[in-house]
Amino acid sequence: MSKKVSIIGAGASGIFSAILCAKAGAKVEVYEQNTKIAKKILVSGNGRCNISNRQLYSSDYFSQNPSFVEFALESFNFNKFEKFCNEIGLFLNVLDDGRAYPLSNEAKSVVKIFEDYAKGLGVVFHTQTPVSDIKKLIKESDAVIVATGSRAGEHLGGNSDGEEFAVEFGHTLVAPYPSLVQLHLNSEIAKKMSGVKLNAEVTLILNGVKDISLSGDVLFTNYGVSGFAILDISQAVSSALLEFQAVDISINLLPAFNMQKLSQHISKLAQNMPTLSILDILVGIIPLKIANGLLEELHISNAIKGKEIHTKLSKRIANLMLNWKFEVEDTHGFRHAEVSGGGINTDEIDDKTMMSKKQKDLYFVGEVLDVVGRRGGYNFAFAWASAYLTAQNITK
Repeated sequence: MSKKVSIIGAGASGIFSAILCAKAGAKVEVYEQNTKIAKKILVSGNGRCNISNRQLYSSDYFSQNPSFVEFALESFNFNKFEKFCNEIGLFLNVLDDGRAYPLSNEAKSVVKIFEDYAKGLGVVFHTQTPVSDIKKLIKESDAVIVATGSRAGEHLGGNSDGEEFAVEFGHTLVAPYPSLVQLHLNSEIAKKMSGVKLNAEVTLILNGVKDISLSGDVLFTNYGVSGFAILDISQAVSSALLEFQAVDISINLLPAFNMQKLSQHISKLAQNMPTLSILDILVGIIPLKIANGLLEELHISNAIKGKEIHTKLSKRIANLMLNWKFEVEDTHGFRHAEVSGGGINTDEIDDKTMMSKKQKDLYFVGEVLDVVGRRGGYNFAFAWASAYLTAQNITK
């Protein structure tokens, strides 16, 4: 008789677990609380679905147990995933930086192909069917896979169900925190610059000490900042806030300039246009809202003429452009986070099989575990790899 496998959650790791188990002959049923499956896949990559990454290393992941992902990533590397995709007609477009997207450039094509393929293998999806009694499900099944995801994206169904299931069997949790998320700044001036986006360098400052620097676009919002550079630094920010550290960021608005070059440039413009205001001079360098905010921060009247701008003032302006420090008071929360850090303690999970060390035939895959990846397809990659190990062990 074929094994009966029950899966809680029809996200990336749940669907892939279902496909691999069914392909090996198991009878698979998937329980999904939402009206439709794979809601998070549909919105990933702004609807394009950054489905994986060609370059996968354990250093791309954050966990209290950093080595936990190594066996999974080695066992089901990108080449194996790409081969699987090709076999089911899902062709990938791999960019120079390693990020992989479906050739169709549409997340919905990924969901459709995976869903149709799974159903063709006999997988049964029960939508609008949340699971409340996991112990009952274990008694009725040969194996149960918890693929509930994390608390991130609450409006898409993100919740703590998987963590609560784990606790029922004696598992411990690493405190969850939002990642790949926007940041709240303690600055009224930052809010006044809402809507402005620019390429910048962002440096994280923890307890007054510079930590990491990342480059990319930064978008000022009515609560603080967003943009790829902010999302990329948010894991470290969120983790530090959880530990009650003092967190600041420094934004370099013009990474191509150094202090001397920029201050000389401002001085030269002022000399060449003595009757123009400082605001008129600056808007040729930075956006108008940013220029107004910068002058307000420095307590400089935006009506000062070029002829009044001396070397010391040019240096003050240049310094703030290259080192504008903001206090981070919070993240934008789980609702707006793409993923979540923390989760089920991986010390209590077999890294070769993803089976619980506390309950036989109970498996945890994907984001419900204390594993979170960088932006760029890494979280999907771990979802596929952890599902692969689980299916291998259940159907061996």
